[in-house]
Amino acid sequence: MVKQALEKDPAVKFMMQKMEEAGCGVGPEFFRVEHCEAQVGGGFRVPDGVVVCHNHLSSGEEVRHALLHELVHAYDHCRAADLDWSRCEHHACSEVRAAALSGDCNWKMELFRGNLGLAAQHRACARRRALISVSMNPACQGGRAQRAVAAAFERCFADTAPFERIP
Repeated sequence: MVKQALEKDPAVKFMMQKMEEAGCGVGPEFFRVEHCEAQVGGGFRVPDGVVVCHNHLSSGEEVRHALLHELVHAYDHCRAADLDWSRCEHHACSEVRAAALSGDCNWKMELFRGNLGLAAQHRACARRRALISVSMNPACQGGRAQRAVAAAFERCFADTAPFERIP
């Protein structure tokens, strides 16, 4: 499923092209499929690249969302020379963007999770998903994650690069 998404999915290919244009080429070695202990679909590891957790993803759509989510992190890491993943606000910004831009918060995914609200659901989802992810960062415990997401949210939700708008 990963190989198919890398070769055929337009959004995944778009992100890979934008990484290349930003000076951070991503070849096949940039993507790894692993068994993951944590309950996550994937991750972005500096300097290794994108990890997809085969034991937590069951469909091509989930693989696509995981790849896009992690590619947003990779893009952010590429374009921001001073991005420090141990700084909670930096991490929060990338998580807000990844949730908003990857499809994590589309109506189908939210419906599947039981989140039925319509008004501003995409924003609420991006905030919630970012908080979950940043809370896993050991440097962002004890309320730091919530403060970081709150501080970064508006600016980072509005930043849709490399897309022109939220896909």
